[in-house]
Amino acid sequence: QVQLVESGGGLVQAGGSLRLSCAASGPAGSSYAMGWFRQAPGKEREFVAAISRSGDNNYYADSMKGRFTISRDSAKNAVYLQMNSLKPEDTAVYYCAARRFGGLAIRSKEVDYWGQGTQVTVSS
Repeated sequence: QVQLVESGGGLVQAGGSLRLSCAASGPAGSSYAMGWFRQAPGKEREFVAAISRSGDNNYYADSMKGRFTISRDSAKNAVYLQMNSLKPEDTAVYYCAARRFGGLAIRSKEVDYWGQGTQVTVSS
């Protein structure tokens, strides 16, 4: 029903920036709370940022607050993650996520749809 496709990952030096994009395809008129998660090798999938269906409410994990910004363009069914001041610890596969009902997409168990992920590598 819903397909999420991430793009924008790559290799950057510490202190650099990247902007990730997520293109969502689904039924016309559908609205989803969206989020970003990441997973590094050997670690659990970790919440990064979330945005409400209206785009007026954002939420960030503490380690990302002040460095990352989530936004959405509802007309284009797109979600973005602007990542600044990147650190080697940010290296991970980043996943776009969508939640059909309820609140923000913050917990993995409440996510209904996942993208395939895009690799972000930050060198020191």
